[in-house]
Amino acid sequence: MPPAAFIEPTQIDCDNVLYDRDRIYELLPQRFEFSQLDSVVHIDKDARLFAAVRDIREDEWWCRGHMPKQAIFPGVLMVEAAAQLSAFTQKMLYEDDFGIMGFGGITDAKFRESVYPPARILLIAHVVEPRTRRYTCAVQAFVNNVMAFEGTIRGIALKI
Repeated sequence: MPPAAFIEPTQIDCDNVLYDRDRIYELLPQRFEFSQLDSVVHIDKDARLFAAVRDIREDEWWCRGHMPKQAIFPGVLMVEAAAQLSAFTQKMLYEDDFGIMGFGGITDAKFRESVYPPARILLIAHVVEPRTRRYTCAVQAFVNNVMAFEGTIRGIALKI
């Protein structure tokens, strides 16, 4: 049985775009195929809760080769989307920090549902350890209000 949602997905307005793709990637370094967030739709700095949307299309680069008879959104890309949301939350909580948060690890990852395109994934991050050099977020991902993924992402400050 999945854990309780950090925020009930039905309480988040996915059409309430606070940061679109262009604004997100002014803050994050990923580009092209590795830009995994389409919009940020919820920011609550006091509660340290953030939500973003990733719209999965049927013509994405991975669809042709990942389970070709029925494309399934790769778990590794779901983890990447979660890591990018985690890095975004760090930029929101530490606005004066100009460093880059890199992927430092993942624990307690569970994939609960397959995600078939077209689909909309709602990612929700709860910041559990906000520090500038090592940063931790618990993340949940929902498709049609059903938890598809959960895990804890650790980010580390990169020296670039």
